[in-house]
Amino acid sequence: MATLESKIRVGDDVHCQEVDGEAVLLNLESGKYFGLDRVGTRMWQLLTEHGQVEPALRVLLQEYDVPEDRLRQDLMSLIDKLAAHGLVQVADA
Repeated sequence: MATLESKIRVGDDVHCQEVDGEAVLLNLESGKYFGLDRVGTRMWQLLTEHGQVEPALRVLLQEYDVPEDRLRQDLMSLIDKLAAHGLVQVADA
């Protein structure tokens, strides 16, 4: 399970395609895909840019008017789903 200190690494076999602000992630090894809405796509962008949960959360808090605990919960839930689909690897800092 991810924590604020966790490092996030995109799998080598993962391809991302964005269309109209939404993303589709494809695991080339398994052939499974995962769709993201606009907020999920922004989370994905920040996680891949920063490679760690906490900096991504801080940027999201600046961009969205939502309570921190709710945003943290949504971000962690997304990370858990991405990891379960083999799209990211989560490691302790």
